[in-house]
Amino acid sequence: MKRDTTAPLTFGVLLFDEVEVLDVGGPFEVFSTAGRLARTAADEPLLRVLTVAADARPVRARGGLRVVPDHTLDEDPPFDVLVIPGGVTTAVEKDADVIDWLARRHASSALTFSICTGAFLLAATGALHGRPATTHWEDQDELAERWPDVRVRGDVRWVDDGDIVTSAGISAGIDASLHIVGRLHGVGLARRTTRQMEYDWIPGGTAGHGVR
Repeated sequence: MKRDTTAPLTFGVLLFDEVEVLDVGGPFEVFSTAGRLARTAADEPLLRVLTVAADARPVRARGGLRVVPDHTLDEDPPFDVLVIPGGVTTAVEKDADVIDWLARRHASSALTFSICTGAFLLAATGALHGRPATTHWEDQDELAERWPDVRVRGDVRWVDDGDIVTSAGISAGIDASLHIVGRLHGVGLARRTTRQMEYDWIPGGTAGHGVR
């Protein structure tokens, strides 16, 4: 059944200490900008974004930027698309509560999207077992070594594998976010979003950019 592209969607973004700033900010900007441009019949944003962290204290991102999450894991807010940014993920991978929450929310989400080393957190849930995925070029060998059942792609900026989209680092997360907007709400909205952001975007499907 074809999805109703006029139905509003909420994107839930995980935050954690040492998260990469643009891995959060890039997708946030894409989805929130698209939400400003596309409205429901009730004049509400077609796309909404919220952030979730292990607790309510400000998260210290890479470079020192502090971000206050909208919700905690215990609050477990409803959303449709799970977004897992990258950064320094070592401590988060060892946090069983976060990994369990990610596994559960991946299972209940219409789509899960990881950026950069966010793929490591997704792999830790078991969701990438036997599936294609990508991450930042510096981390692809480690991803393949630690999770040999993941079919790591090093020749594309993002991989769309149905209910999971993974992307390479930072700017690739913006490209993949625009692909997701196009997939869920139409390429026309994705192109309007790029124009509003003054961002040069090449839609996926070509070598070196993306694959479905």
